[in-house]
Parts: sequence; C-alpha cells; structure tokens
Amino acid sequence: MRVLVTGGAGFIGQAVVAELVDTADGVLVLDSLRKDVHRDAGASARERLGALGVDLLVGDVRDPEVVGAALAGVDAVVHLAAKVGLGVDIADMDDYVSSNDHGTAVLMRCLAASGSPRFVQASSMVVYGEGRYTCNDHGQVSPTPRTREALSHGRFEPGCPICGADLTPGLVHEEAAMDPRNTYAATKVAQELLAAIWSRETGGSAVSLRLHNVYGPGMPRCTPYAGVASIFSSSLDRGEAPRVFEDGAQRRDFVHVADVARAFVTALAATNDESPPHRAYNVGSGVVSTIADLARALSASRKGPEPVVTGEFRLGDVRHITASSLRIQDELGWRAMVSLADGVSGLSFG
Repeated sequence: MRVLVTGGAGFIGQAVVAELVDTADGVLVLDSLRKDVHRDAGASARERLGALGVDLLVGDVRDPEVVGAALAGVDAVVHLAAKVGLGVDIADMDDYVSSNDHGTAVLMRCLAASGSPRFVQASSMVVYGEGRYTCNDHGQVSPTPRTREALSHGRFEPGCPICGADLTPGLVHEEAAMDPRNTYAATKVAQELLAAIWSRETGGSAVSLRLHNVYGPGMPRCTPYAGVASIFSSSLDRGEAPRVFEDGAQRRDFVHVADVARAFVTALAATNDESPPHRAYNVGSGVVSTIADLARALSASRKGPEPVVTGEFRLGDVRHITASSLRIQDELGWRAMVSLADGVSGLSFG
C-alpha cells in the first residue's frame, strides 16, 4: 500500500511518517512548508524525511494540479495539512477556512478522481466545544459560551443554562453533538462533513481522528499556535515559572505524539470495503489531567520554578474537554501507551 501524507513535514506528520515506513510499500509527503509552521523553511523536516527514505513534494493542498500529481499511484491518504490553533482573531478567519476546508475539498475532489478508497484525517477534540457536563437538577446539559465579563471576574466554570448551578464535567463520547466555539474548531467540523460526503458518494472509507492535546519530541516551540506544553517549556528554558491561565483546573487529556502516530496507522490498516463510510474516533490518553498538572510535571522534569497561576484567560478557550477513547480501543484495538510523566521527561522541540 502506497500512502500519501499531507502535512507530513509537520510535528504530527513526521511521527506518522516514521510509523508508516515500517508497514507501507511507499510513503510520499505533500507539504507546503509554510513559514508560520516551519520557521527554518523546512530544512530540518527535509533532512528527517530524507533519512527515512521518504519523498517530499513541496506544494499546497489547495492546488489541484499539485494534489493530482501527488495522488498518482497512491492507495490511501493520511490528511494532516491544516492551519492549527484557535483562530487568533476574525482577521485569521478566511485563512483558516481556505487552508483547512478549501484544501480538504480540493483533496476530496482529486481523491475521487484518482479512485483511492482509503482516507484518514486529523480532526480535533475542539469540535465538541465545551465538554460533557451534568447538572444535579437537570441532567446532561450544554453550557452556554463563557463571557468575557464572567472570566474577567474569575468565574471560570460554566453554569447550567437552565438554573445557573455549577456543573460536573465528564467524558465526551463520539455521539455528542458538535459545537465549535472558534474558527479552527469550525473548520475541523467542516472537514469531517466533507469526508463523510466523499465516502458516501464514492464508496470509499473515511476516518476522522479527534485528537486531544498532542505533545512530544519535535513539537513546535514558538509559533503563534504552539501548544501549552511548548509555552510552559519555553518559560522554563528562560528560567521563568510557567504562567498558568485561569485557575489551572482546566481538564484536558494530553496524548503523546508516538501514540497518535500509532492511531493513524491503526486506523489506516482497518479501513476496507466493509468499513463504515465515515467513522470518527476520539484519540486521547484516557487519563484526565489539568493544565496545572502539566505545568507541574514540566517544572519537575526540568527542576525549574513552580508554576504561577495568573487568572488570565483567552476568550476562545473551553473550560473542560476530555473524551472517552473506548470506541477506538474496542473497534480498532488501539490504546495509548505513554504516560504524562514519561512523555514530558523526554520532551524536545523542533
């Protein structure tokens, strides 16, 4: 099986490619090497891909001629090419939609013409918006978006939309309604819908992996869309305490990039003529941690100063989002293997 990996020169992409080279008959990477992701114009990515014996085609997934050429002789596609992050402000909206949704639509059209029947893409936990919450009096509810006024007064927990009472957070399952709260999340919802349409109309098999907070070796350090682990680590490298937003009690699931790479390869191997047209899977460690837990683990691993809880906030952030990964465990046999303590001890940056 020959596999095309879009965005394969990126953080997650390189890990997926390294995992694929042991099982695939051939791997081709299509990546634009955009400067907001690859600050060194992709030189280090080129070297690492070359060392794996993987060909790199530099081009934009929005260009049908480039995509058509990349798909020649390909049996399956892993789609990772995307502009990541929250969507800093409205000025970024068109770039997110163009990069993520228009790019996916071009890929889908070309994929239909090529006849390749297998497709696995990166989605995200952010499609859910806020996580799963239960009110003692009203059962499972969907909280309204948190307001700037409430956050500025330190009211970080979302309340019941009916009675305003505090809610109990829980694990989100794949059947939950998608409720994107920022531009990036909205583009990921659209990508899933496009994959579902492609699979229904072509008879192909599509999988969307809803990734949780991915971290690990080679993660970007100082881009505008860097993960919180990178931001905390950069502070520690300067001898400064990590600055934790809100009260640090935000619940997350931090999953190591090596586990994520295995999830993509597992999902790709499982796609066949009998697969559902489109299937979404949560991909997380299965362990609920807080942002403060991550900051403390990083400080301990670097023997650095204790984190400082600042009370600062970003309006687009969700409070709690942790999801059940039982579906992918039960159906595909995948489960995370790397603990947070072990993962941060070997953390490095690209």
